[in-house]
Amino acid sequence: MTLTTPATQTGAHFTATDLGAFAALRQFTFTASPLPLEVEGKIFLKQLLNLTSAEISLNNLPAKTSVPFYHKHRLNEEIYLFIRGEGEFQVDGYVFPVQEGTIVRVDPEGERCLRNTSEVDDLCWVVIQSRAGSYPDHTIQDGVGVQRRVSWLNQQSV
Repeated sequence: MTLTTPATQTGAHFTATDLGAFAALRQFTFTASPLPLEVEGKIFLKQLLNLTSAEISLNNLPAKTSVPFYHKHRLNEEIYLFIRGEGEFQVDGYVFPVQEGTIVRVDPEGERCLRNTSEVDDLCWVVIQSRAGSYPDHTIQDGVGVQRRVSWLNQQSV
């Protein structure tokens, strides 16, 4: 459930939205199925941006709180990118610290949870979820250069 629906702009080859500051993520909630539990400070981007290859979520956890459940996946690995705050991450009972700049990858089967250990600051992170083993190549192999000089003059605005 989303309390506020962000404005989204689309074009033939893009979708863009502005969710505001990470501190404002608390306005978004979702229901953790099958648990009858609403979690504040999390928004999934798949439907919002019409993603077709991954799920991405933006997350904000207030000081001295924990995600209230463990979870794992059937098919998807997750990559956690911590961008603010400090906390602890737990995978299969192994606990380690996380902070701004920490990146964690978890296999689908890993039972995971995390908590904010700060007395005052929010813990903010991005999660990228995609099918495990589905991308064996390097990103550079997929990119194709476009033979056109970059210009910012007279471009269409979004």
